[in-house]
Amino acid sequence: MSIITLTTDFGDVYPAIMKGVILSIHPGAKLVDISHSVRPGDVRGGAFILRFASGHFSPGSVHLAVVDPSVGGRRRAIVIKGEKYSFVGPDNGLLMPAARAQGAYRVYEISDLSFYARKVSPVFHGRDVFAPAAAFLSKGHEIPCLREITDPVDLDFGVPELKDDKVVGKVIYVDGFGNVITNIGGEALSGLLHLGMAPKVNDVEMPFVRAYCDAPRRTLVLLVGSHGMAEIACNGDSASTLMGLGAGDMVTISFQ
Repeated sequence: MSIITLTTDFGDVYPAIMKGVILSIHPGAKLVDISHSVRPGDVRGGAFILRFASGHFSPGSVHLAVVDPSVGGRRRAIVIKGEKYSFVGPDNGLLMPAARAQGAYRVYEISDLSFYARKVSPVFHGRDVFAPAAAFLSKGHEIPCLREITDPVDLDFGVPELKDDKVVGKVIYVDGFGNVITNIGGEALSGLLHLGMAPKVNDVEMPFVRAYCDAPRRTLVLLVGSHGMAEIACNGDSASTLMGLGAGDMVTISFQ
């Protein structure tokens, strides 16, 4: 059965409409919601979610993602065909980290947005452009009017810096538990710290632990999260609130 995942900032109602369009084209598709709770317009947050969720699906899956603050403007609608997966969504960087992670790929612009809907709404490309494109791909049909491009809008999560006895990075995502996920790779962090050490994170001392439960409740901790990145957490509370950290904020981990 063909799998189509959906990742959006749409909340309720609108994803169901997109699913209706997909199923009218490909009734046998298996639809899986990754998230419809991306913070409105947060392309970077949506890219993080897609990057770390998409790789857990079977080869041949189609990943449909729409976080699209420029809908109706000059941004392109794209399809990415990769070694393992296909991706459909706006050309604003949203798809690129996930596409890179799954291997080689080629990027195509949908040059005629009205290939499926006679009247394309300028404010709902998710329904009129991206949902039909994902359905066509999952059914093995060609999408008309694809034009290969070599200059998609890119997005990455930045590169942390090692400065003396400090690693300086950024927050790339805050999850529903208030855990603060950084762009500092877990392997690099584990090479600098040992379990039980207590580095300072933005001048707040906290233990480096293996799991959330390895410290008393409501204690801030530093660990390597399930996504492989350095994470600031608090068992039973929101590390984001306690630390005053949100997406894009700087994080400094000091080892002395």
